[in-house]
Amino acid sequence: MRRVVITGRGTINALGRDVPSTLAAMRAGRSAIGSLEMRDLDRLTIRIGAQVRDHDEAAIFDRSELALYDRATQFAILSAREAMAEAGLEIASGLAERAGVILGTSGGGLTTQDANFRAVYEAGKNRVHPFVVPRLMANAAASHLSMLHNLKGPAFTVSTACASSNHAIAQAVQIIRAGMADVMLTGGAEAMLCFGGVKAWEGLRVMSTDTCRPFCATRSGMVQGEGAGVFVLEDREHALARGATILGEIAGIAMNADAADIVAPSRDGAARAMARALRDAGLDPRDIGYINAHGTGTTANDRTECAAIREVLGSAADDVAVSSTKSMHGHCIGATGAIELLVCLMALTEGVIAPTANWCAADPECDLDVVPNVAREVPVTACLSNAFAFGGMNAVLALVAP
Repeated sequence: MRRVVITGRGTINALGRDVPSTLAAMRAGRSAIGSLEMRDLDRLTIRIGAQVRDHDEAAIFDRSELALYDRATQFAILSAREAMAEAGLEIASGLAERAGVILGTSGGGLTTQDANFRAVYEAGKNRVHPFVVPRLMANAAASHLSMLHNLKGPAFTVSTACASSNHAIAQAVQIIRAGMADVMLTGGAEAMLCFGGVKAWEGLRVMSTDTCRPFCATRSGMVQGEGAGVFVLEDREHALARGATILGEIAGIAMNADAADIVAPSRDGAARAMARALRDAGLDPRDIGYINAHGTGTTANDRTECAAIREVLGSAADDVAVSSTKSMHGHCIGATGAIELLVCLMALTEGVIAPTANWCAADPECDLDVVPNVAREVPVTACLSNAFAFGGMNAVLALVAP
């Protein structure tokens, strides 16, 4: 079976506008959660989030581009640009049909939808911009990346709520393994921090009004974030042949369904996904040094995930560091798994485990080493990245050091 490696990373999120600034913030344990800045904030009960501040789109993109680029697409483009630069890769004509893109998103162009609903229903306008549909469609970001980087191979979007980017990455791995492509751009992008997006999440009554503190006895819910993470995946032999620096290997993937409840998490589904990722990677529970948990900060998710980790790892669970970086960059929904993949790569390449920020009190139902508040330096050779979504859709990635 072909081996799949990572040769490039890119991101923009509330912690930083690129990979170095994001990782520096994670090493410092800095939380980017704060007061939201948006129209009609007084009509919202939830007024906090991990927002990308001072994003001056007009200084980055020209008017013709902005007519087509929703905020989520902008985040994907900036992240892909950074990832391709780090990979040192340009897709020439000979490689174009062997290169593709798969992105995850949950809301797609939600800010465009929100603005145009306002225009039609609030302002009473009878016409909208002719590019509203290509701007808001869920595949917009993937389509633009294919055009910007000459990617003529498999190209599509995955939308499985909070597991979207892990599913996208897993699909990209499968495509390379199957020999359908040698190079794939993959990850996720999300920009749901608009009035309608926040109002919709309010209705679920799982949101915190102060901050996100996963695994903490006083946790009060999740906090939304926004941003993107994009990666260059390559067939290992292709990467070695061109002299690329390998950042890590995606050795195992797993995708499954709880088939149980539309919103409640399932210990069984989470455990089966982690166990399958380990089997696919040929790893033993004792090999795992770190787990980037889904860790939303809700009562149900955190205790269910901790129980699933203990079920899968057995006695090895006592020796594994488990952190949730949603405490810093927020829950970026369809992009969250991609941003969290950066954390796993940092553990593998730098030996630094990002902490669970904002933690203040132990919960006996979350009795794992949750790396509270302070990053930890420890060698890691293998790790897991968990994503468990509404609808009972799970995707877990197993990574090993290069």
